[in-house]
Amino acid sequence: MTSTKQWNPDERVRELSYRMVRWPSETGTADEAAFAPKLAELLRELPYFKANPGDIAVIDSHGSPVTKNIVAVVRGTGRRTLALAGHYDVVETSNYRDLKYLAFEPDALLEALLADLTSRPLAAHEEKALADFQSGDYLPGRGMLDMKSGVAAGIATLEHFAEQADREGNLVLFVTPDEERGSRGMRSLRDALPELMEKWGLDIIAGINLDATSDQGDGSEGRAIYRGTIGKQLPFAFIVGQSSHASYPFEGISAHRIAAEIMRAVEANMILCDRGEGNVSPPPICLEARDFRGGYEVTTPERTWVAFNWLTHSLSPEALFTRFGEIVGEALEEAIAQFNANAQSYAQLTGEKHSSGHKGRVMTVAQLRETVHRIGGEEALQRIEALEAELSKSDNPLLISRELVDHMVAEARVTGPLVIVGFGSLVYPHVNMGNETALERGFSTALEDARKDIERRLDTTIKYREIFAGISDMSFFGHVPDAKDSEIIADNTPAAQFIDKANSKALSYPVVNIGPWGREYHQRLERVYTPYAFGVLPQFLDEIAKRLLRK
Repeated sequence: MTSTKQWNPDERVRELSYRMVRWPSETGTADEAAFAPKLAELLRELPYFKANPGDIAVIDSHGSPVTKNIVAVVRGTGRRTLALAGHYDVVETSNYRDLKYLAFEPDALLEALLADLTSRPLAAHEEKALADFQSGDYLPGRGMLDMKSGVAAGIATLEHFAEQADREGNLVLFVTPDEERGSRGMRSLRDALPELMEKWGLDIIAGINLDATSDQGDGSEGRAIYRGTIGKQLPFAFIVGQSSHASYPFEGISAHRIAAEIMRAVEANMILCDRGEGNVSPPPICLEARDFRGGYEVTTPERTWVAFNWLTHSLSPEALFTRFGEIVGEALEEAIAQFNANAQSYAQLTGEKHSSGHKGRVMTVAQLRETVHRIGGEEALQRIEALEAELSKSDNPLLISRELVDHMVAEARVTGPLVIVGFGSLVYPHVNMGNETALERGFSTALEDARKDIERRLDTTIKYREIFAGISDMSFFGHVPDAKDSEIIADNTPAAQFIDKANSKALSYPVVNIGPWGREYHQRLERVYTPYAFGVLPQFLDEIAKRLLRK
């Protein structure tokens, strides 16, 4: 293959990054839906695609207006194919505050941020941002780091690959929406890929996710090959107590007291940290705790809800759900025991007769749904489905899930003390590339050879890291979900829209993450380190492709 040692992609990646950042694409907006057609036109400007327009595919994803996935392949010889992937949606821009109107104009935003940061006393993170911006090596802008500079590096690599007359194998680029919300783009693309790859006569043997990472130091942690990504599960406990007048608290059982005991058992409990590949996940943390009343009453609330963010390295959804149910059951027993003891002590103080006390139970969403069907039949299930359709306009998965469970509890006519457990949102699987299959070993060799070459040639370092810390499309890119886990999740997720139903023919291949690095992504001072993103990264991708795709 033609030598690429003289290739300097810096200006091209910079140009592509600026162009795409200037196309707003906040998740869930019409601008997100408008991005894909613009990107398709950008790709059609490249000489290869002018000559081969059929090598670009536009695939529907979701929403109204419909968002699209873009797939573009540059062909060489044979069927062996390396896939590069990135997302084009970005988080919303309100945290730019007075500079929101400049969020998609990197140069103007840089000038405005410098003016702001040099005009007032600064917090420590702002002092670092000022030094970064004054160095000339960092660029701001919503999506510049996360992750349009990564997509730009992928496009430049694709373009350079097309310029090689004797190229071996094939290089394909996936660009998808919705990574910041529910990975619906990558999941819809995953399900469409088997048919498309068969039609195009390609075999994907490996994938590189191009998502960005953060490094608050000198970049040595950001210049990395991530072998895997963290998983995310969102278990909830919906508590049904027995309401009582505040003057007669022991005539009922406090749902808040039960919720508090669950919170005490789970919140930031270091025993519940997951471990894997030498890493320790953060402990579970509560994302939402509330009751269901909108006004003031002098009675205790009958129903409350708590939902936890639980990150995983090795714990399967089945194992986590079982463990969560056990914790909730123990907490329920403890809360009731203490409440009954308090009731007995109060009765002794007042001389009143003490009731026999309360007994509780834990129920899964699957069991709750069965009860709804038994009590109300198909009509009850249809009412729940109609409610979900109405709620689907919301972008808050916890609101959708708790409202559905609330109505299911009413339809099932269950009474407390009772705790219902389930999954409150989409489950993101943790994944990690091993060294067991021939594809994994071949990919590992190509990565290592390319890494050594780039370190030597560009006088830099690139390290291996096992776990990409952010929730990302990598959970669904080249990954086929476990059938048993999928069944547990489907049975215990109230909202069908948060159940990942993978194509039974979904393709499986090893994937790593190699992307740009910077600081404070999703924040006002989000910025990418340009020497790596614009220069080193695309050359590294090119070297990997060249080695992996050799026969």
